[in-house]
Amino acid sequence: MCGINGILHFESDRQVAPELIKAMSDKLIHRGPDDDGIYTDGALGLGFRRLSIIDLATGQQPLFNEDRSISCVCNGEIFNYKALRAELESMGHRFRSFTDVEVLPHLYEEMGPDMVNRLVGQFAFAIYDKNRGKLLLARDHVGIAPLFYTIFDKSLIFASEIKAILSYPQIPRKVNMTTLDQILTFPGPISPNTMFENINSVPPGHLVLVEDANVKVRQYWDLTYPKADEINLEATETDCIDRIETALKQAVERRLQADVPVGFYLSGGLDSSLVASFISQIQQEKRHSFSIGFTQSNIDERHYQHIMATQVGSLHHETLFDFHHIADRLKQAVYHAETPLKESYNTCSIVLSELVRKNQIKVVLTGEGADELFAGYVGYRFDIERGSAASSMADVDEMLDQEIRQRVWGDPQFLYERNFYLFNEIKQAIYSNDIALSLNDFDCTNRAVILHERIKGLHPVHKRSYVDFKLRIADHLLADHGDRAAFANSVEARYPFLDVDLIDAVTTLPPHLLIHNGVEKYLLKKMAQRHLPEAITNRTKFAFVAPGSPYLLRQQIEWIEDILSFETIKRQGYFNPETVENLKKIYRDDGFTLSQTFENDLLMIVLTFGVFLELFNI
Repeated sequence: MCGINGILHFESDRQVAPELIKAMSDKLIHRGPDDDGIYTDGALGLGFRRLSIIDLATGQQPLFNEDRSISCVCNGEIFNYKALRAELESMGHRFRSFTDVEVLPHLYEEMGPDMVNRLVGQFAFAIYDKNRGKLLLARDHVGIAPLFYTIFDKSLIFASEIKAILSYPQIPRKVNMTTLDQILTFPGPISPNTMFENINSVPPGHLVLVEDANVKVRQYWDLTYPKADEINLEATETDCIDRIETALKQAVERRLQADVPVGFYLSGGLDSSLVASFISQIQQEKRHSFSIGFTQSNIDERHYQHIMATQVGSLHHETLFDFHHIADRLKQAVYHAETPLKESYNTCSIVLSELVRKNQIKVVLTGEGADELFAGYVGYRFDIERGSAASSMADVDEMLDQEIRQRVWGDPQFLYERNFYLFNEIKQAIYSNDIALSLNDFDCTNRAVILHERIKGLHPVHKRSYVDFKLRIADHLLADHGDRAAFANSVEARYPFLDVDLIDAVTTLPPHLLIHNGVEKYLLKKMAQRHLPEAITNRTKFAFVAPGSPYLLRQQIEWIEDILSFETIKRQGYFNPETVENLKKIYRDDGFTLSQTFENDLLMIVLTFGVFLELFNI
């Protein structure tokens, strides 16, 4: 649920103005149109926008402990709140509401920051301890709920979205070039980086502790895989299927908790179909399902969506998306993502959440996260086929790339996405001459992007899964494609495959059952055979990719032509106008095709970066 924001002045004699907290909160109204709340106490201010889901009558925030010495605002859901509440009540704590997040200030009172280790959910919260003058910010284990902060004007300013932080007077708006380089090089930005210099994202599974103007960031959870020589190979296939079946069913059941109707997405694929099947098994009632169809028959999946909607007996809603709608929605997608985009499918996601809201549903379950957890991408198969041994026939380009991989991953044999050395030539060409001269200063491959020891000695499948969680899940799929696309229309998305207990169960499974004889997601498919029609389980994996910049260029849309014009690109000074002109000529050719699964849509990044600069007045 909701959006949060706040200010803590480091000088205790300064007063936070309530109207400033309200101005920040107003930027988050799409995250919480039902209610708002403001609390100020001297140098502290907390703001809240509510999407009412649990305890509709008395669940307003901010929330407090009994003597109001501890205050709290939270975006998200605490799925194990009933057990925590019962435990806290047995210890003498008194509650004023029935909302799930009221357990937070009381749990903090008992455990301090270590309270996060007791939570199961998707959350981003701020807790202020008045007696000790401490502020705690926390983000859930895998980064479903967003949380950003900056240190400016001798203050810490935080919010669920950056646009609220930008409401603070005179906050600098400057492009973080390392983040732009990450978007070009990796699946997306990587926390704590954002597109705004000096505005940070709280990394998944991390806390931010603020006391006496000291700001410390601390990790409390991480994805943990056994070393390759410690994997339990004795586990049988049936036992493993039973284990993940139990964990996934529990994860779905947790996410059905709400005092409003809960719906679900149906893509026609394996993951969302499994979620739908478990929903129908857990609660025998008609629920609303939602899907998107396409006028282009080669990517339209409505046939499979209808099969599942019929099987689970849902009240099914669908919307038809034509590619002409992409240009109409692209600026909206960038505004909510607060970052340039590599693909256009976020526009489809926004249209889908709009359909949910039009049918007066506030919560949907989705199948996001299964590919990263159960080895669902082609890269997992390629890793197995390549093996982990270095090639004795490596050419010069390969050896130079191995040096970069050693720096980035601590493993010269781990190939992720692309050959970084060769891609640096592309980056040199697409950046403007002035920017390219300083590329070494912000090149994201000049430094480690993960802790090397976390993947050292892991099986290739586990290694890629860990990196996917760090580089693909939180700041890309869950951010611009998930949370931001759903909350653009005041809808909360919930992710059973990212349940922390399910993750813990899968990380102990032998990798040869995750991908087996070249079959990706082998174990999940075997489990699905117990619950889904053959038409779904036997489908070849379908990776939907919406048309990119070549399609948009051929439409000759005036505002797109303007943003990609030689004059605009030269004036902005980030990209090389000659290179952009050459790419435009190539991309416009009717015979040109771009495999977005394996190739970067460079002009989509340039285009949406231009939109980003325009929307955020940079």
